[in-house]
Amino acid sequence: MSLPAPHLRDSATGCELTVLARPRARRTAFAGTHDGALCVRVQAPPADGKANAELIRFLAVVFGVPKTAVRLRRGARSRRKTICIEGLDAAGASRLLSNLQTGE
Repeated sequence: MSLPAPHLRDSATGCELTVLARPRARRTAFAGTHDGALCVRVQAPPADGKANAELIRFLAVVFGVPKTAVRLRRGARSRRKTICIEGLDAAGASRLLSNLQTGE
């Protein structure tokens, strides 16, 4: 059993994910890790909350949860964000991310 990555931790309702968002990318995709955060390239611009909305949509698809289960907890106006994913523990989220990296 693998331990959750440093950017993942359990919370009362699910797990918390530390994300470093990079807006205005060609497409929305994972871009590795940096300084204890999961880097995500986001296609949308950072204006009017569009990048945050795209980030939430992308994470909901990746983790297989509804968009309402993904909440921006901290960092709405910052590139470094804390995202809560309800109904998924850190170990489960870590497994999903590992599967994406290995192509399973």
